Amino acid sequence: MTEIYSGDPKKTPLYDAHVNAGARMIDFGGWLMPVYYKGIVEEHKKVRERVGLFDLCHMGEAKISGPGALEFLQKITTNDVSTLNIGQAQYTLLCYPDGGIVDDILVCKAKDGYFLVLNASNTDKDLEWIRSHEEDGVEIRDMSPDTALLAIQGPDSAALLSKLTEVNLDDIFYYQFTSGSVAGVDCLISRTGYTGEDGFELFFECAHTEELWNKLLDAGAEYGIEPIGLGARDTLRLEMGYSLYGNELDSKTNPLEVGLGWIVSRVKDDFIGKDPIEQVRQEGPSRRITGFKLLERGVPRTGFKIEKDGEEVGVVTSGSLSPMLGVGIGMCFVPPELAKAGNQFHVLVRGKKVLAEAVRPPFVESKVRRSK
Repeated sequence: MTEIYSGDPKKTPLYDAHVNAGARMIDFGGWLMPVYYKGIVEEHKKVRERVGLFDLCHMGEAKISGPGALEFLQKITTNDVSTLNIGQAQYTLLCYPDGGIVDDILVCKAKDGYFLVLNASNTDKDLEWIRSHEEDGVEIRDMSPDTALLAIQGPDSAALLSKLTEVNLDDIFYYQFTSGSVAGVDCLISRTGYTGEDGFELFFECAHTEELWNKLLDAGAEYGIEPIGLGARDTLRLEMGYSLYGNELDSKTNPLEVGLGWIVSRVKDDFIGKDPIEQVRQEGPSRRITGFKLLERGVPRTGFKIEKDGEEVGVVTSGSLSPMLGVGIGMCFVPPELAKAGNQFHVLVRGKKVLAEAVRPPFVESKVRRSK
C-alpha cells in the first residue's frame, strides 16, 4: 500500500491511539488508517498464532427495517435472505442490472430488522444505490456515523473475549451473532472476520471506542495481543483467497467469474442483475479467478501480467509474499481452462518470467469455528 493523501481524509475515534502506538498511517478509501505498527509479517503471524485487534471503525453500517424489508433485500441482493434466522449473518452481493458488482456486503437478521455491513470505500456509493431502489414499507438508516467496529481475530480470541463478557461464546458459531455486554459496553457480538481465523467483530456506540479498545488490549496482554494494521489484514485475507473490492471485485466483474456463484441464489424469483448472471452461468464465463503460488523466487503484485506460452492471458488481481508459507502467492484472472488447479503459467515479476501454478485457495488452513 502506498501513502497517498487526497482531500481531507476522515479519522476513526482511535486515530490518536494509532499514532501514539507508532503506526504508519495511510489514506485508505478516504480514511486515515494504520497500515502497520511493528511490521506486516509480525502482525500477520500474531493473528495466525495468537490474537490481534483491528480498528474497523471506517466500515459502513446500515439498518433496513419495516414490513417490506425482506422483500426489498431479496430484490437488491443476490443471496436468499429468506433463509436467515434471527442471529444469523449472510455474505452476499449488491449487483448492477448488468450483473456487475456494486459491493460485497454482510446482511445480519436481527429482531427488529436487518443490519448491513458495507465496505469502507464503498459506503456512500452503496447507500446511494440502495436508496435509489427504496420502496414503500422500507426504512433505510445509515448507522455508520454512530457505530464503531473492532475485530478480535486469532486462536486466542475466544479466551480473551470470555474474560470480558458473560455471553456464552460457545453458543455462537461462524456467521452467527448475539447481543451482550463486553467490558460494560453493549455490543453486537458477531463470530465473523476477514482472516480465516476464529474471531469476533464487535459493533457498538462510537462513544465507547477508545474505552473498549484499551480494555481489550489490557485483557489480551497475557495472550500477547497487538494492534494489527491494514497491511496484515490484506495478507491474511489473501492467504484465504478472500476477494477484495477494487481488486477481484468491481462493476465490470460478474460474480461467476470470481467463484461467487454460491452466494447467487438459483431459487429466488428475481433480483437486480439476475438475468445477466444466469446468462453467464449458462454460457460459461470467459475468464475465471484462480489462486496461484510461485514455484520460483519472486513477489507478485496487483497488475502484473500472466503469460502462457509467451502469450499474455491474464492479470494478477492480488499478490504478496505469504508470511506463513514463505512463497509468493496471489489471485489472477485467466481463461477458464487455465484456472484449474495444477496448471502452470508465468507471472511477469518486474519484467522477469516467474513460473507459477494454479492453486485452489485457501493457501493455509482456515480455522473458523463452524457449527458442523
